[in-house]
Amino acid sequence: MAYYGDEIIEEVRSRTDIVDLIGQYVHLQKKGVNYMGLCPFHSEKTGSFSVSPSKQMYHCFGCGKGGNVYTFLMEYENMTFTEAVQELAGRCGVELPKQEMTQEQRAAEGKRSKLLEINKEAATYFYTALRSKQGEKAFKYFEERQLSKETMQKFGLGYSLMTSDDLYKYLRNKGYSDDILKDSGLCTIDERRGGFDKFWNRAMFPIMDVNGKVVAFGGRVMGEGEPKYLNSPETMIFNKSRTLYGLYLAKKSRRKAIILCEGYMDVIALHQAGFDNAAASLGTAFTNGHASMLRRYTDEIYLCYDSDGAGVKAALRAIPILRQEGIPCKVINMRPAKDPDEFMKTLGPEEFEKRIAEAENSFLYTIRMMEADYDRKDPEQKTAFQMAIADKILEFEEEIERNNYLESIANIYNFSYDEMKRLVAKKAAKGGIIAHEERAALKSGMHSAAKKEDGMLKSERLLLTWLCEDPSIFKQVSELITPEDYTEGMNRKVASALYDQLQKNALNPAAIVNMFEEEEEQGMVARIFNTTVGEIESAQDREKALKETVLRVKKNAMEARRKSLDPADPNALMSVVEDKKKLQEMEKISFKLS
Repeated sequence: MAYYGDEIIEEVRSRTDIVDLIGQYVHLQKKGVNYMGLCPFHSEKTGSFSVSPSKQMYHCFGCGKGGNVYTFLMEYENMTFTEAVQELAGRCGVELPKQEMTQEQRAAEGKRSKLLEINKEAATYFYTALRSKQGEKAFKYFEERQLSKETMQKFGLGYSLMTSDDLYKYLRNKGYSDDILKDSGLCTIDERRGGFDKFWNRAMFPIMDVNGKVVAFGGRVMGEGEPKYLNSPETMIFNKSRTLYGLYLAKKSRRKAIILCEGYMDVIALHQAGFDNAAASLGTAFTNGHASMLRRYTDEIYLCYDSDGAGVKAALRAIPILRQEGIPCKVINMRPAKDPDEFMKTLGPEEFEKRIAEAENSFLYTIRMMEADYDRKDPEQKTAFQMAIADKILEFEEEIERNNYLESIANIYNFSYDEMKRLVAKKAAKGGIIAHEERAALKSGMHSAAKKEDGMLKSERLLLTWLCEDPSIFKQVSELITPEDYTEGMNRKVASALYDQLQKNALNPAAIVNMFEEEEEQGMVARIFNTTVGEIESAQDREKALKETVLRVKKNAMEARRKSLDPADPNALMSVVEDKKKLQEMEKISFKLS
């Protein structure tokens, strides 16, 4: 899983305070011994995200995400485990040894580096070609689009020559093989034709990742030709669903929000006009991956899509995705201009500033777009429109939010607030809210986390949490309950590791997370150590609850063993009798909590 030894991994983890780390991304407030905040991994209004300084772990009681400092960076920043170790080592001042990679790991890392080198070489090649005699046509195209030389330089704009194999020959002369060039997405290798370029006779737009590395290209054909715009295919270093054009520059902007557009020229035109917080998805539908990327860098989005029907549809698709990620958004009115590029040419930056100030709430925009499908002069269609609004209102979990939107809609459309509220309540009673929550759970992958836990499973986890939070009970508990008594596989693995730590007087629950490679398993470890039964005031009640939990776990373990016994085995009956006797003795034991 990692290129570094366990000792180094643990040193970096132990020297990184999880509250300090997560506090840089999430607003945390101290609640008792832990810190609470709004979960950064799913949309919520009431904080269910818990960070424990003592366990050095986090856990969301809503979506089930959890883990340690490494897990958080891997999930939130989309890092590999190795990248997370390197990032945290740099922060806490731990000098990492040179990585001892496997042959497979070295090959993958080498390939990734080579692909980045090739893209950098290609970007330089295209940039130079634009400024050559052969690039005059593309240069003139950019000038006609009213781009300054400074803007062309800022975005590294270029040109791919008319010759269909010029870049291929250039890169081959640089020493790159056909295999790596094929994987770069810049060249196609054909047995008959040999190597030729993916892009030729196109104005070129380098695409950078959030770290400013060129990972792909977009090209606009010069003259006749299809497709008009062409993007690099996905590669080892380029994922369309997690890459936004211009985000590398937009994240540096002093403006708070990010303006989300549809195309390259829209982004470039906005940046040139002073709106350097613009970014765009890459010729593909806006995805949860895009929203997740944006959430790292902004608290608000302004949608600035084309004003035509396709732009409206794109906005209506993006709004619920942004809401699901917990990012508020507003919609900028582009009319009468078709897109931001045209807007800047015809109406200018000052008018655009006004449009930002007047941007429409995304929910009210959604309702306004829905209105076009109904003839409100027709009573039947007016009723259908109100029904559709009620369905949309039920997408909000908080009653106060539902009421606020109902009030606004009642004012805008001259509806009765009380009648609309009754309609929403009626739909909710029929299961409208439940249906919505189930849909949201399925979409976000929270369905399994939200299931009601099996009682025995919870008892095992509760006991493990208890041992983690109060190690003084370990001696009493371990004499009665062994790791083998935990019947659920994940619980047993965690119990084995926890018991080993407690026997060595080296409690370190966050280190147990690193025993598991799968994200789901890491979240499960955090969940196990965050099992609760509510507040128990007196020590006597806590001792009673602990005893009941121990007995329940032991009874379940004995029952599981009984079911596995062979009835024909003469020793089976004796084993059952011994278990019953042991259980009777356990019922007489009293637990003493510190």
